[in-house]
Amino acid sequence: MSTGQFILRSFLLIATVVMLYLSQRYWFRQAWRLKQRVTHKGLRLALRCILLGLVLFMILLGSSLFVGGPFRRLSLFPMLGLWLVSSLFAWVGIKVVRMVERIWELGRAHLAPALQRVTANEIVPANLENPSRRHFFQTATYFAGAVPFVGAVYGFAAERLRFTLERVEVPLPNLPAALDDLRIVQISDIHMSPYMTRAQLRRAVDMANELGAELAVVTGDFITSMHDPLEDCVEEVARLRAPLGVWGCLGNHEIYAECEDKATQLLGKAGVRILRRKNAEIVWRGQALNLIGVDYQRTRGFDGRRLPMLRYVEPLVRRDMPNILLSHNPNAFDRAAELGIEFTLAGHTHGGQISVEILESQLNPARFMTDYVAGMYQRPLAGSERPASSFLYVNRGLGTVGAPVRVNAPPEITLFTLRRA
Repeated sequence: MSTGQFILRSFLLIATVVMLYLSQRYWFRQAWRLKQRVTHKGLRLALRCILLGLVLFMILLGSSLFVGGPFRRLSLFPMLGLWLVSSLFAWVGIKVVRMVERIWELGRAHLAPALQRVTANEIVPANLENPSRRHFFQTATYFAGAVPFVGAVYGFAAERLRFTLERVEVPLPNLPAALDDLRIVQISDIHMSPYMTRAQLRRAVDMANELGAELAVVTGDFITSMHDPLEDCVEEVARLRAPLGVWGCLGNHEIYAECEDKATQLLGKAGVRILRRKNAEIVWRGQALNLIGVDYQRTRGFDGRRLPMLRYVEPLVRRDMPNILLSHNPNAFDRAAELGIEFTLAGHTHGGQISVEILESQLNPARFMTDYVAGMYQRPLAGSERPASSFLYVNRGLGTVGAPVRVNAPPEITLFTLRRA
């Protein structure tokens, strides 16, 4: 990511925070005005207390994310995210409709002289008041405000748990004939929590096992916070079956939960080998491939400086066999291609969780942090004797973070089939 892109995305992030504040102020004012319509004095006082209490609770809940406190153990953070996302989009929709209505009114006022009706003896001004127009914009306002909330309910109740299977063929350069048709199954970003239960994860693992892949990988973010059930997640992931074993890497949420070493040990005891700046030689049909794993790769430091990606990984890259990198952060792909790594498996983005197409433009929150949102990407492969491509696949993951909702970005299990380029 260039400095210009970093500045642009920082500006967009600040703008989003400002819009979140303005949207919450709007909904609070609307609720306060609605409360004022209640004629019973005691009931109006009770509603006022409830409203102020909800605002205080939201402030304490949000602040506890950064300063800690008794609310850290609650599973309400995703529901707060659900409300913030849906109320923000509803507010934006309402403002857009009202802006269009205002532009229409200004245009009508400006064109009023040209719209006057001339009779034989007098000039009658055109009537600018139109009940049908007022009804149209009022209906459009209600519709714009309701659609995000309806979409959020759908994304929470339906698409969030609609696990999809993606089958992808990967044409790797210099792939030995014996490795042609090797199948790899990937799951990522489990985020086990009250919104991703053991039963739901078990269903995903069963779907992955039914594919009969030779190799299984898990690319990080097993849980979201230190209060999530890591042991339960490990027990379910350990049910993955593949002849060449189950391998994985860690994500950023293992850092946030301060459980990197614990997760590595628990998974290792359960038969899931976590690669932390290490490589392993995987042999199938007498031919080997080099599997490399790294911890979460930070793009920038806390001071905004760009950090080098995949430090100390170059000695792990093999020139005599294909290399596959497990990196939770897809932003490692550019450096991986420079190092001559043929295939990178990543997650982290969740496909944005919400992906909406408006006027042929894709609106996706993941674009704030990466150019690699979901699916397959390719770049020129360095170190190859002939022009060739390095490939990246970004898995949309199973779980959610922030708001427990998915819209047009369903959770996925991916089956890769390696092919000779």
